Amino acid sequence: MKFENAVDEIKNRCNIVDVIGRCVPLKKAGSNYKGVCPFHNEKTPSFVVSEEKQIFTCFGCGASGDVIEFVQRYENLDFHGAVQKLAEECGVDLTKSSFGTESRKEVYYEWNREAAAYFYKVFRKSVNPGIAYMQKRGLKPETLQKFGIGYADENWDSLYRYLKGKGADERILLSLGLISDSKGRYYDKFRNRVIFPIINTRGKVIGFGGRVLGDGTPKYLNSPESPVFLKKNNLYGLNLSRQDINKEDCAILVEGYMDVISLYQHGIRNVAASLGTALTENQAAMLKRYTNNVILSYDADEAGKAAALRGMDILHKAGCKVKVLHISDGKDPDEFIKKNGRDAFRGLLKEALPFADYKLALLKEKSDLRTTDGNVVFLQKAAEILRELSPVEADIYVRKLAAETHISEGAIRMEMRGAKSEANNVPSEKRRSETKKTQIGGRDLLERNLIRLMLLKGTYIPRTEPYASAFKDPVCYRIYEVIRSLYQSDEEIDLKKLEDSLDNECAVVLGEIVEHIQLSGNDEQMFEDCIEHIRIGMREKREAEIIKLLEIMDEEKEKTAIEDLTKELMQIQREKSRGGFGA
Repeated sequence: MKFENAVDEIKNRCNIVDVIGRCVPLKKAGSNYKGVCPFHNEKTPSFVVSEEKQIFTCFGCGASGDVIEFVQRYENLDFHGAVQKLAEECGVDLTKSSFGTESRKEVYYEWNREAAAYFYKVFRKSVNPGIAYMQKRGLKPETLQKFGIGYADENWDSLYRYLKGKGADERILLSLGLISDSKGRYYDKFRNRVIFPIINTRGKVIGFGGRVLGDGTPKYLNSPESPVFLKKNNLYGLNLSRQDINKEDCAILVEGYMDVISLYQHGIRNVAASLGTALTENQAAMLKRYTNNVILSYDADEAGKAAALRGMDILHKAGCKVKVLHISDGKDPDEFIKKNGRDAFRGLLKEALPFADYKLALLKEKSDLRTTDGNVVFLQKAAEILRELSPVEADIYVRKLAAETHISEGAIRMEMRGAKSEANNVPSEKRRSETKKTQIGGRDLLERNLIRLMLLKGTYIPRTEPYASAFKDPVCYRIYEVIRSLYQSDEEIDLKKLEDSLDNECAVVLGEIVEHIQLSGNDEQMFEDCIEHIRIGMREKREAEIIKLLEIMDEEKEKTAIEDLTKELMQIQREKSRGGFGA
């Protein structure tokens, strides 16, 4: 089944009234249904669902679309995530579509789900060290249930025997890191540990973290990377917190499982944890889907400070506004909020230091400002920090720094220019080597050409972002997402780095594009042609939407909205008649 056919089948099987009705209370209003819009605050219902046309529209905020568009908006998913979710709900088999790779992974997801269910059952069925430990940490039953907390007993093969009894293949269990083998005998990887299932934003169990009970080592044991689990591509707790992050327009990033769970229980729900303290570019790109504002709340020890600095740089390069919060007295977020409560923690969040303030504060700690040499070194390194800021931000900090150090603003600005010039003259592999340009082996020539252009010149990447919906092929879309996450404004995409960030299917497609997709002539004209083709599709889609909306609208009650839509439709049709699109 082609991907497009699978999408059509999903739309045929999913009644939009049923899907939306599970999320929004709807009342019959003539031939349509009405409710309060879930996408903006309103008291008078202006959200209309047409069962006949299988579309929704809000006359308050302008949101409109089909069942897939609704799931995208409501669940904060991309197009492909929404298709996957609806396919599972309505029983559409995507195995033979271009979602085939995901479908082949289902067997791995299923055994992880079985393992999570087993750990949870053991945790809940009786008094055991796992539940006693979590209760001692102050966690409530409903919180433990929300996160699916489990327990692996101290026996060597409890999980193995359980899964084997259900027909599991040892090779899959080994690949998932659920069991290990020695001299032909299999035994459980997780023993005598509290288990934290790691769940992605589509609700799939992709791995586990286990906290040892007692004096065993390591303190925390995590699943190895597998066909369904790449640490760099996931954040713990994001499956539960992404809507809160979007609502608050801010994400709080912490180090550990317990920090996430404890903050969530105390009402701080816009929280997630990196799987390991080293934040990755892919994780930053994930967060940016929900907010541009991130607060790092890592431990205040040297390791935590180093991790915060690395994380700040990655988030800053991703275009996020990042701040850092280090809790005093060496406490982590879990300890602090249990002792002081939610309001006190919210107070700390307001005191989090912005990017430049935090870096300058750390630099002051490490500089001997009592000596002339110490001041010189401090100002030289401070100039390097200020170079990373926008001109407006840099101007503010130059004035602030000049007032604090009694050095003229002109001298600091000259130092900044000198540092910038020096940095630009430093030979680097990324600047000297001409990076290979890649593209996906998509089914659509437009998608292949667009990706080829983005890799030919990095400046095409931000120009393509408003048209990301054009990537209908899942493989092309995944490659585009990785390209976007790797993008830095002053560098071209590194082919090797891109290849290392892709799964096998995408890497194969990438190789096909590099080998076979050749661009000739004026690349700017080709880019414009691609974008115009996308715009044509968008306008045609909008034309069809408006026609459907006008058919279901009440001519008396929605007169103004009808007039506005009619004007928009006439404008589109005028462009069409002039050959502006669709000719």
